[in-house]
Amino acid sequence: MAAKLKKGDTVVVLTGKDKGMTGEIIQVMPSRGKAVVDGVNVAIRHTKQSQTSQGGRVPQAMAVDLSNLAMVDANGKPTRVGFREEDGKKVRFAKTTGAVL
Repeated sequence: MAAKLKKGDTVVVLTGKDKGMTGEIIQVMPSRGKAVVDGVNVAIRHTKQSQTSQGGRVPQAMAVDLSNLAMVDANGKPTRVGFREEDGKKVRFAKTTGAVL
């Protein structure tokens, strides 16, 4: 099945503590059904100091379930993603506006 959300897409969080926040997808994990979004679901991780890196508290974006994310259309509103064929190619489009993503 084709991926509705891909790396580099701008998405909005629909539910949870970060509801309403927008960000860009950094990584998608289709087998787990999750994605990492820049600046969303940030947790503090403690790292030990080594010769190459400074130790301390490092903020890290954690994975969010794909069902809690929606694509942002040209108007800046959340939209669902659909598929259709144009010129023999399968393309993603926004269900709200009908524009190709």
